[in-house]
Amino acid sequence: MKLIRKQASQDKPVVASTRVPPWKILVVDDDEDVRRLTALNLRGFEFMGRSLQILEAESAAAAKLVLQQEGASIAMALIDVVMEHDHAGLQLVEYIRQGLGNRMIRLVIRTGQPGIAPEREVIDNFDINDYKDKTELTAQKLYTTVRSALRSYRDLQTIEMNRVGLARILEITPELYNLKRNHLEEYFRGVLTQLIGICHLGHSGMISTIDGLVVTVEEEDLRIQAGTGALSTLSASQRCQEIMEMCCQTVRDHKLPEYLRRGALVIPLEVKNSVLGFIYLEASEQLTSEDQELIQVMVNQCAAALENFRLHFSLEESYEEAIDMLGLVAEFKDSATGTHIRRIQEYTRRLSLKLGCTTEEADLFAKASRLHDVGKVGIPDHILRKPGGLTDDEYDTIKRHTLIGDTILKRSPRLATARHVARFHHEKWNGRGYPDALTGEEIPLVARIVAVVDVFDALVSVRPYKGSWSIAHACAEIVKGAGHHFDPQIAQTLLQMIEAQEVDDLIQSARLLPSPQEAEDPACRSVASPQSPC
Repeated sequence: MKLIRKQASQDKPVVASTRVPPWKILVVDDDEDVRRLTALNLRGFEFMGRSLQILEAESAAAAKLVLQQEGASIAMALIDVVMEHDHAGLQLVEYIRQGLGNRMIRLVIRTGQPGIAPEREVIDNFDINDYKDKTELTAQKLYTTVRSALRSYRDLQTIEMNRVGLARILEITPELYNLKRNHLEEYFRGVLTQLIGICHLGHSGMISTIDGLVVTVEEEDLRIQAGTGALSTLSASQRCQEIMEMCCQTVRDHKLPEYLRRGALVIPLEVKNSVLGFIYLEASEQLTSEDQELIQVMVNQCAAALENFRLHFSLEESYEEAIDMLGLVAEFKDSATGTHIRRIQEYTRRLSLKLGCTTEEADLFAKASRLHDVGKVGIPDHILRKPGGLTDDEYDTIKRHTLIGDTILKRSPRLATARHVARFHHEKWNGRGYPDALTGEEIPLVARIVAVVDVFDALVSVRPYKGSWSIAHACAEIVKGAGHHFDPQIAQTLLQMIEAQEVDDLIQSARLLPSPQEAEDPACRSVASPQSPC
């Protein structure tokens, strides 16, 4: 689907109804008439389009039960002082603030016996928000008191929601930048989950359900990356198509369509005036401006992470292309080992995983192994392609391919692993290899892995100048070299894989006869004998 050319659907979606929950007020008084009069005086009260739900308790003990059941959803409490005893109301205040740890609820003390609980003493020693004598709390003053308390509660809720939401954004921001090349769908589904989680924070169920889509722009094409709720089944193509067309219009015209569902949002994934996609959210109830601000912060982070991913992926592709080109150069220079190089890559990947390397490490080692003989580009053709045996001087020249490969690859820090392979894959566990005569674990792990698989593949391979060794004969040669030529643990692991038939496909591939155009491999032939072909 094209971002620019599509027009919005003419079918207007049904606008969802909005159900706003009421403000909850707790009236605590042992006088039933006072409770009824309070409810009567507040009948029809509204604040910010929300009505009141009055909860009643005839004692401090009953009020505690209500508080335990309703949790933090109560916005305000009108509390009498004298109930079960002279200070029951004040003890209830202490229970709310200290026992429950509820600092959000607005507490108004009202008493018919101010002498028992003097106003100044109560205000100085208790965390209350207002103190009223019942005789002065007329209907108008009650209205003013409740409205003022609810406004204060709303502001505190907004501050707390933003604090918690910001903390949540800061907590998950590092994960937004932990993008994986093959896990974009999971990433975007996680983004949707986090957005929905942010909307729920501090709302006490104000948002009951929320559905959403993340769509990215590939050139002009739109691709759905993830969906949640009713939009999680992306096979519902008609619905998704309508949403995408509507969102395209929104992004293109920079304004929401008139027929957008109530509670729905379209937020572009935009970086430097370039739209990378959009996020579409559908709430069953209207999202507050605070919700939308938090969502926008999150979406900005998501857009920046997506742009960074694309830049990183572009660099990754350049890195892959560099390895492929260098590998192609090496194969072109010495075509006899072209398929050998590709098999070494797969041997290295499988063996690395078997040795306990992570998938990322195994893939890195495998790619690097392709360049183990890249230094052969610096070896003269008359030596590299010499049909007969090599002289000592010619063999010394061949050995220089390890240093040449190191020189070629050292210019790029990204090719550090490949550089290790190129320089050290002819080192031996006993220190008799070249070019640096390293011993044991002085040799980088990747070079020790390539050393084993390089020799084994050469042993079982068909070449114009030799047939393939049997698997048993080749394994015997690996056993013979373990602890001398090869890292014994790596050699043993490869042998176990061979016995378990985990590399049979690679062995069979090595036994196919090369084309007549393929040349001999003098680097291998120069040290070959009927007993040791490589």
